[in-house]
Amino acid sequence: MSLKVCVFVSGSSGNCIYIASEQTAIFVDAGLSCRETLSRLESIGGHPEDIKAICITHEHDDHVSSLGPLFRRIGADLYANSGTIEGAERNDKHKGLPWKVFRTGEAFSVGDLKIEPFSVPHDAYDPVGFVISSGASRVGVVTDMGMPTELIRMKLRNCQVVVLESNHDEPLLKGSARPWALKQRISGWQGHLSNEQACQLLADIAGPQLKTVFLAHLSGECNKPELAVRTATAKLAMCGFPGVLVKLTYDDRASELAEC
Repeated sequence: MSLKVCVFVSGSSGNCIYIASEQTAIFVDAGLSCRETLSRLESIGGHPEDIKAICITHEHDDHVSSLGPLFRRIGADLYANSGTIEGAERNDKHKGLPWKVFRTGEAFSVGDLKIEPFSVPHDAYDPVGFVISSGASRVGVVTDMGMPTELIRMKLRNCQVVVLESNHDEPLLKGSARPWALKQRISGWQGHLSNEQACQLLADIAGPQLKTVFLAHLSGECNKPELAVRTATAKLAMCGFPGVLVKLTYDDRASELAEC
């Protein structure tokens, strides 16, 4: 069995990831407009009826803004933990949706996909990352987190494809015109991962199994794509894994497709 992965959008303006086996397809997050989500799905040969579930990492608007329209269009099951649902329903447009509730730390299945939600440190109600697997194929998704934890390392260590936040370059963040309080939030333990932190996490999880890394949630103001890729590639090569493909994600178009 194999899994296909395409990051439809990633960044502060929206987040949505497509993951599919030969039998089952899901979205992780719904932060891209319904129309554009389905357009990008069509561009990779997918169809709305293929999508069996939308799995939400946390309630921030860039991850759930199109949840209602997308649900009404495709009718896929909606999965989140109770904290995320509570946070999402603080916005009236998300009230009344027919949620399927998972417990953080307990795996559940959608078709032939096994989905493992695990806790991540971020300033949301109960944010999670996911490991999605089918057979021996494993994809790890951690798009928003302030710091790596041993749990995150353990979950990502056996994945062939990892979607990992590499939000900012520390000197660029410090030198930006952003308010001091925002800089503190971003660099704090519940904020966002820097290039350097992402690279150290890659060094901790890299092994013969790792084939592709998608760098996600890059800041347009406090990061540079070529810098993020260069830093990650150099770190992986230093650890003895120069063959790992490091791919970018974008806030205005879909990423390349990866398969494992």
